[in-house]
Amino acid sequence: MDINELISRRVRILREERGYSLATLAELSGVGRSTISLIERGESSATATVLDKLATALGVPLAALFEQGGDGDSVPSPVSRAAEQPVWTDPVSGYRRRHLSPAAPSPIQLVEVVFPAGQRVAFDTSVRDADIQQQVWMIDGQMDITVGDARWQLATGDCLAMRVDRPVSFHNPGSRDARYLVALVASNRRNP
Repeated sequence: MDINELISRRVRILREERGYSLATLAELSGVGRSTISLIERGESSATATVLDKLATALGVPLAALFEQGGDGDSVPSPVSRAAEQPVWTDPVSGYRRRHLSPAAPSPIQLVEVVFPAGQRVAFDTSVRDADIQQQVWMIDGQMDITVGDARWQLATGDCLAMRVDRPVSFHNPGSRDARYLVALVASNRRNP
């Protein structure tokens, strides 16, 4: 499945599961109604910042927008084949994320990121209905990661544990691409 089709389907399903109209999701996310409509029709490649705003308004981690899920009639596979893992590229920064986790339900999500040299991405959203714990393990290269007022410089082999409850920015100050693994666990705060 094309990555834009996957994202469009996930945004629409999550919006409908919550009973949100396009206008409601637009109001909650700060993303224009027409932009959301284009994304849901697969006619627009949203930026990382826009996808993060939508995920926050829907009460899910960003990784949830890349989940393939089952077809409703079959049990989702516990195996995620490399050739079938969705890969998405941010149209602004060029950063690529590969959703590694299988479709089978799991509290853990794994994402591989390749982040171009000199690029920066900032996620300004911080109020979420999901409590998201995340670890970033640097496989190769370097990254500067800022969470709220705290800033860390990571090099190959370093691992950072963080809670995604404040604005976060990622910056590759190096002269070559950085590659890292993100492991995240989200628990929904909406549960009674």
